[in-house]
Amino acid sequence: MVVAGLTGGIASGKSTVASRLAALGAFVLDADVMARRAVVKGSRGWQAVVDTFGPGILAPDGRIDRRKLGDLVFADPEKRRLLEKIIHPLVRSRMDAEVERIGRQDSQSVIVEDIPLLFEAGMDRGLDEIIVVYIPGHLQLKRLVERDRLTYARARARIGSQMPLEEKRRRATMVIDNSGSLEETFRQTDLVYRRLLEKARVRTGN
Repeated sequence: MVVAGLTGGIASGKSTVASRLAALGAFVLDADVMARRAVVKGSRGWQAVVDTFGPGILAPDGRIDRRKLGDLVFADPEKRRLLEKIIHPLVRSRMDAEVERIGRQDSQSVIVEDIPLLFEAGMDRGLDEIIVVYIPGHLQLKRLVERDRLTYARARARIGSQMPLEEKRRRATMVIDNSGSLEETFRQTDLVYRRLLEKARVRTGN
């Protein structure tokens, strides 16, 4: 079994790479999905978020309004840290349980933990490989504005809340450059998967 972390920056194309890895056969564990499940209405995580940020971050049906919460925490580093203190341990617990379950079923599995804040949350420790999806800063800003229909000021604030992509690339063991064509991104992703699969097979002696 090989466990790799997958990260990048907002609007860098990480989801595209994650989908490709899943199509190739990797078990992709999505931290964003796990984070949403951890704060479903009525859950312990939901209660902690409401207690911390107040009922103003709720939608009319009682669910957490992710856009409201996002605008709040991206504008205030201290509030962002408070949210992360609630969410990150819940996500880590769910990730660990899934890795253990998959490993019991398939000793040669390639598991990819898709975590946007991999470094920021300290979730890079203990991984076999760290994959970073990289694009230059000007492309990241342009894609985020177009994708989420944000002003440039709001887009810069969201990008600025994360570790710079240049630093993430420096810390990576594998880099996928997503500044070119989709075909080129897939070519690099396929190569990364083959390397991970070979590493898993070597560990089991196959």
